[in-house]
This record gives sequence, C-alpha cells and structure tokens, in this order.
Amino acid sequence: MPASLGPHRREPRLNEFRPASIPPVHNIDQDLFRRVLTYDCKRLAHVVLNRYVIHSVSALLRCYQLPPALFSFSMVDIHTHILAGLDDGAESLDMSMAMAEMAIKDGITHIIGTPHANPNHDFIPELVRARRDEIQSRFEGRLTVATGCDFHLSFENLQNIRLYPERYTLNQKNYLLVEFADFSIPPSMDQALHDLQLAGLQPIITHPERNPLIRVKSDRLFRWIRQGCYVQVTAGSLLAKFGKAAKESASEWLDAGGVHFLASDAHNVTSRPPILSDAFAFLEKAHGKEVARALLVDNPLAAFEGHPLPFVPELAEDAGLAPGATPTRKKKRFWIF
Repeated sequence: MPASLGPHRREPRLNEFRPASIPPVHNIDQDLFRRVLTYDCKRLAHVVLNRYVIHSVSALLRCYQLPPALFSFSMVDIHTHILAGLDDGAESLDMSMAMAEMAIKDGITHIIGTPHANPNHDFIPELVRARRDEIQSRFEGRLTVATGCDFHLSFENLQNIRLYPERYTLNQKNYLLVEFADFSIPPSMDQALHDLQLAGLQPIITHPERNPLIRVKSDRLFRWIRQGCYVQVTAGSLLAKFGKAAKESASEWLDAGGVHFLASDAHNVTSRPPILSDAFAFLEKAHGKEVARALLVDNPLAAFEGHPLPFVPELAEDAGLAPGATPTRKKKRFWIF
C-alpha cells in the first residue's frame, strides 16, 4: 500500500470510478453482449480477410511474370463486373485494381465493365463512367477499359434505350449485352429483341448456358440466333466451374455453331476472376486455334470497336427450327482485318 494513503485508508476500487449513468458490468445482458461481440469480430475478420486477399493477389501479380509465349495473342473481355460498388461485382476500388492487374497478367488488353441494369441495381451512366475513369487513369497504356452493361429487358430499360442507346451499349458502339431472368422469359421477349435490332443494335445473349429456362428450351436460343442475335458463353462454363449442366449446354451449342463470344463475367479475384487463358487453351485443344482466337480475340475486338463480327459459325441445319420447317444453309464467314 502506498505510504501517502495512510494506515487507515484503502485504494479505491475500479467500480467506484464508474459514472452513475453506466450500470455495473454484472447488470449487462451477458447473452446480448456475447452476440454483439461475436458479430463485430466476424465483421472485422471479413474486412481484414478481404483486404488481405486483395493486397496479396495484387502483390503476387506484380512480382510474378507469366511466360512470354502466353502473350502471343491479346484477348478482349467484353463482360465483367470490374467497376466498384455498382452491383454484385467489385466491392471497392482496391478490388477493381486487383482485377485489372490479374486481367493484364492473363493476356487481356481490352476489358469492358458491364454492371447490371436491372431492377435490383440502379444503373447510373455518369457513375459508371466515373468508375471506369478511376481504373483507366491507373492503367493507361496497359489496359483499355470501356463501359457497357448487362441489360435486362424491362419496360423501363426498353423505353430508355430508344432515346439513349449509347448509355448501355458496349464501348458506346452498337453491340448490347442482354441478360434474361432465371424465372421467366415471356414470349414478348422475342419481339423486344427484334425491336432492338430495328433500332440498329446487335443483341448479345449473355451466359444462356447458366440459365435453366434456356437450357431446357435451347431451340428458342437458336431461333434468336437465326433472327440475328449473338451468344456469349462464360469462359468458366466450358471448364465446369458453373456445374455439369452449364458445361454440357455450352459444349453442345459450341459444336452446333451457336457461340460467338467467350467472356469471363468476372466479379472478383477469387471465385470469379477475370481469367480467359484457361478457356483459350481448352478451346484451342478441342476446336483449334482459329475458333479460340475468334471467340476470345477477333469477335470481341470487333464488338469493342463496333465492327461486323469476322467469325460467324454456321449453325447446324436443324438447330432452332420449328417442327416441319425447311432449313436454309448459311455460309460461314471469316475475315481477317
């Protein structure tokens, strides 16, 4: 005991300094306290883990150099969710930058940020452009970044695109990614696609192999193709990263001449990264280098620049035809610029 307290004085206890308005610890609901503490700890761990993954991946990509042979081609990714904070894709600018680094190291030279334009996510063109500029300013000369969207055929969107098509199209040209809902595709969608074409737009149906409604009625997809639409399959689907059914449909449509683009549909750097080289290698082995280049380089670059597609495979004669219809042969087109 300190001498200054004297022989008859004691040291004050900690609880005696507690303000009267704060209850003693033993009066706090212990169960509530544990739940709050657990929630805060989990939330902190999630934030720390995300930051660790993002910065670790970025550091590895900066240090690790891929073999020069992989850079004999320059791939174009027309469908990603690389723009931060707009939908279920990149959560932060740090994640956007990590995705951009990963894309560059994979051999991607052009990438399009295509946030969802559907009732679940507000699509604000000015904000989309600002997010694009944030990335482009940091990767100038290394990666060309453009904007577009994953367009939902809602009444509001269809009304708006008639007035301002450049808000939604890929790189403000004439190609448009079109996404269908998983729960309903009414017959009116056929006319909606036709109306887009009459307006001078080229619809690209995105990841139909992941849509169960289209998988079970693939004849409808082929009718859209005969109508003049194009199809983009997710690169990971060919590698069975979205399940057996998606892989089987993607492979079947590829064999039938019903696929025109592969894209990553990247959302992050872990489960859905901006990686196309694995799909390129798979396609090159299964269908030849000409098809691999067409679906990952030539066609995507043509869409990026607003040019006609240089590679339009010939559809199987009976694909997408109504019963009793007579097939008409369609010549395969392949031009090299």
